Amino acid sequence: MNKKNILVTGGAGYIGSHTLVELYNSGYKPIVVDNLSNSSLDNITGAEQIINNKIDFYEVDCTDFEQMDEVFRVQKNIDAVIHFAAFK
Repeated sequence: MNKKNILVTGGAGYIGSHTLVELYNSGYKPIVVDNLSNSSLDNITGAEQIINNKIDFYEVDCTDFEQMDEVFRVQKNIDAVIHFAAFK
């Protein structure tokens, strides 16, 4: 059975990066979109070290329709989206 692909916007942030680990440990394949304006690639690297696996990452602003369309074209089978991209 193939893992379901879950797109996590804001996945390089604190909450998003912890969610990546939990998704992976629950049998999902997390895919990250983050513009890194309020986050760090270190969080992705840390999550990858914990799960011992590479996470697909796109440095994209989720408000940019063309870039998001490209992510969906490249990834093809995104089953769900968890949206954490926001400013406080």
